[in-house]
Amino acid sequence: MANVLIVLSGARVWTQTDGTQHPTGFWGEEFTAPHRVLSDAGVAITIATPGGRVPVVDARSLTVEANFGDAEKAAEVADYLEATSHLLAAPVRLEDVNPADFDAVLVPGGHGPMQDLAVNPDMGRVLATLLPDPTKVVAALCHGQASFLSAGNPDGSWLFKGRTLTGFSDDEERQAGLADNAPWLLESRLRAGGAAYESGPAWGTYVVVDGNLITGQNPASGEAVAEAVVKALAS
Repeated sequence: MANVLIVLSGARVWTQTDGTQHPTGFWGEEFTAPHRVLSDAGVAITIATPGGRVPVVDARSLTVEANFGDAEKAAEVADYLEATSHLLAAPVRLEDVNPADFDAVLVPGGHGPMQDLAVNPDMGRVLATLLPDPTKVVAALCHGQASFLSAGNPDGSWLFKGRTLTGFSDDEERQAGLADNAPWLLESRLRAGGAAYESGPAWGTYVVVDGNLITGQNPASGEAVAEAVVKALAS
């Protein structure tokens, strides 16, 4: 049985350029869709957060508006979160994780990772252990790719420089109305670091597989990312 580590942000707020604190957390669908696919595939899942802090869902991700008017989908996400609340209430400490125990790591988004995982040395330690090993899988979704900024090579270069990936686009951030006050934009940071960034149409499913690196652009890409992880683990 494959072992997958899901790392969730422990952040409750995202600090804006003007100092205001934007309420955040993890994006509901970006946890529920991959968790369901991985569970159905018989994968063993461990949930971790910085400090073992109980993660909180971004309340906006449960609204009908954020689910493009689909009330049934919003309810399904909320129901799945309720069904897995006992798992979310007891995450392991990211600091205690031995990456060698896992076959893959998956980082869901929400703006939370931009606050904590982007600068977390233990997140960087996990990524720096798994990504160079072609038998392991590194996956992230939407703003989860902010976690990649924490990871360096021994020579000080960025671990993901030259890798092909996707993530929440600057255009999507602008359409969401959060770009102007954001301290930085994910696509821009990934490009500036030397990643080969790709994207599809805003809000549509888009997944990039570059060897053992699997990334999804936005919430709609969660199921496809998890399916790609399952396929990679099987091979």
